[in-house]
Amino acid sequence: MQDINIKITDRNGVKHDIVAPTDMAMNLMEVVRSYELAEEGTIGICGGMAMCASCQCYVNSDTELPAMTDDEDAMLAEAFDVEDNSRLGCQIQMTPEMEGLEVTLAPES
Repeated sequence: MQDINIKITDRNGVKHDIVAPTDMAMNLMEVVRSYELAEEGTIGICGGMAMCASCQCYVNSDTELPAMTDDEDAMLAEAFDVEDNSRLGCQIQMTPEMEGLEVTLAPES
């Protein structure tokens, strides 16, 4: 078991230092939900299927992320408040390689 340290800035601008497990097959959206960093019912509405962009975040670190899938790219093309560093949290798996990841949750659409 290896936990990683990540930083998540919530929608109110509060930065949280989070310890995330890498042995539970969790993604970033699920970590945000488990730590209750977004209001209930405002993140992960589609259940992590890359179909709603409610878990959009801005990646602020140089952490090497997995390549964006076609589904994620298409969803971000239709989302609001998209920036060059936007990704869907549901598509970022918590693995040891994500150590040091820093993200800011995008505004609620």
